[in-house]
Amino acid sequence: MTREDIDGQKRCRWVPLNKPLYVKYHDEEWGVPVTDDRKMFEFIVLESFQAGLSWEVILNKRENFRKAFSRFDPEKVAAYGEKMIDELVQNAGIVRNRKKILAAINNAQRFLEIADLFKSFCNYFWQFTDNKPIINRWKTDQNIPANTTLSDTISADMKKCGFKFFGTTVCYAHMQAVGMVNDHTVDCFRHGECEALA
Repeated sequence: MTREDIDGQKRCRWVPLNKPLYVKYHDEEWGVPVTDDRKMFEFIVLESFQAGLSWEVILNKRENFRKAFSRFDPEKVAAYGEKMIDELVQNAGIVRNRKKILAAINNAQRFLEIADLFKSFCNYFWQFTDNKPIINRWKTDQNIPANTTLSDTISADMKKCGFKFFGTTVCYAHMQAVGMVNDHTVDCFRHGECEALA
């Protein structure tokens, strides 16, 4: 399958064109600047669960995660107790990793603390780039890094705030997902579209 088989549009080479969920994610979400706290929290949960797994696994289970984690309401997730933790560990629809489940609850608590301090979590997160997306101009996806000095800085700061499962590589994937960096390759039709949203 060539990169233009679906509708004549060129896409980043990492997008499996035979997987509609992946194509939809690439075309509609990846690289779009996120300024909504609930959406930002959703990506923090999903990215931290993705650590060590493929993004496809997480995408396929995303709706199950949404139901299991109270539609990514950080206040509800922050209040989860032992009964809820046990239910999540038994939930075959998500990734049943107790450490990651505990991390999601912990991260919800830390998320709310930061949101309270900065009036919103997005205010905190976007301060690292002066509230502007970084527009990269990669020719191929082989040029795209797994982490950067900036992701080192942000993940270190979040770790200091108490976040778990949010190392520099997870952080950079999060930065890409929420549009803090535009890492669509320059020949991808979404590069220009995401740049226009900056």
